[in-house]
Amino acid sequence: MTLVFDPQLDLQTIRIVRAIADSGTITGAARLLGYSQPAVSQHVQRAEARLNLPLVTRVGRSVRLTEAGTVLARHALTIASALDAASGDLADLAGLRTGSVRLAAFPTASSTIVPRLLAAMAVQHPGLRVNYVEAQPPEAVAMLREGSIDLAITFSYPGDRSDPHVDSANGLGSETLFTEDTVVVLGSDHPLARQPVVDLAGLSDERWIAGCPRCRGHLLAVCELAGFAPAIAFETDNASAVINMVASGLGVAMLPRLALVAAALPAGAVIRSHTPASARSIHLIANEGSRRVPSLAATSRLLHELDGNDWGLVTV
Repeated sequence: MTLVFDPQLDLQTIRIVRAIADSGTITGAARLLGYSQPAVSQHVQRAEARLNLPLVTRVGRSVRLTEAGTVLARHALTIASALDAASGDLADLAGLRTGSVRLAAFPTASSTIVPRLLAAMAVQHPGLRVNYVEAQPPEAVAMLREGSIDLAITFSYPGDRSDPHVDSANGLGSETLFTEDTVVVLGSDHPLARQPVVDLAGLSDERWIAGCPRCRGHLLAVCELAGFAPAIAFETDNASAVINMVASGLGVAMLPRLALVAAALPAGAVIRSHTPASARSIHLIANEGSRRVPSLAATSRLLHELDGNDWGLVTV
């Protein structure tokens, strides 16, 4: 006699188990998926009854996946990619007359790259519906993993040991769209403002204004290469605030060029290249199967067709 194991799996169970793995709690999984906590708990209980296997075990106020739950979580990304591919095969029949794209991008891309992309989509694919949300790269990648968006425009600092981008996007498809230099922002009356290229070592005694947490980490890494640790007096993820604080004489800053496009440079500030030089890369992140979804493939193509020179970027 041969025993046959016939697990009664469904997509919702796999999504819930993946969300539990990401959040560590039933409540966190419910929040990620937009469900109530009792609904998630009941679904897990029903799934365990169908499978005759425990999926989670409680540890204090949190939960831990069992071996069976871990197996489901490990396959979640592969399953999501396969579903994207199936969706792509079906959408081919529609020929992009209808469809939707759920997109997230970081703040400075919101006022530069994204408007140009949306304008191109409106002309070339007027039937596509775009839902857009602004999010920093770690949050955007998390949204992609949980299935609440289809595409994420992110950035990373190559070679920066503190940059979590490589690990956070592990298992997802990544395409580099642009690269851009970083620049220092100085008060227009600063002694080094007349130099076309500023040696960062000459700013070792200055007070610094840091940007977002990942930009701050990059600032620390580049200044370490220049032989000093910057004295950070202020921190804000608002690029316009950073620039205006510099113009008001509160310190100096380092920003990527795209931030200077998104925020107007006031009369009291100047930008200069610097040594050691540094750069960041701008990426498009998606599930691997998204390449077969026509609406997502069309969005990727239009992004690659944008001219980065308009913003001081190098198109890859």
